[in-house]
Amino acid sequence: MIDKNTVTAAVEEWLKKGDYYLVDVEMTADNRIVIEIDHADGVWIEDCADLSRALQEHFGDELGDYELEVGSAGIGQPFKVIQQYRNHIGKEVEVLQQNGQKVQGILKEVTEDGSQFVITAKEKQRIEGKKRPVLTEVDKMFAISEVKYCKYLLTFK
Repeated sequence: MIDKNTVTAAVEEWLKKGDYYLVDVEMTADNRIVIEIDHADGVWIEDCADLSRALQEHFGDELGDYELEVGSAGIGQPFKVIQQYRNHIGKEVEVLQQNGQKVQGILKEVTEDGSQFVITAKEKQRIEGKKRPVLTEVDKMFAISEVKYCKYLLTFK
């Protein structure tokens, strides 16, 4: 029987030959193995097929009881690993905080240890001498462990 750790190790071995990184390995109750990989420049279908073939060769007949699905981390899906945050620096993201409030802005940086990130958001602020609040850019820091999600924001302008 194949377990998640064995699959993860086999995928990571294949990933050593390129700039791809592992996002997630999920083994479902209905015997599906779902593997998500990503790359700074996007994922090519040929590479997903190559990884799938490599896993089929590695596991042989053991894989016969499972349905194998290899794909890219979906665009617009919440980030699962720190590398996804780093790949999206300079891009617009949406953060859902624990209190349910959403914040949109440009992902500015991720801390060295990967525990926090900063976005530059537009916020109305009162400025002395002005009658109405003015839209200004504000840096907001979030602890990754304290947000429900952060994801790339798709915009159609």
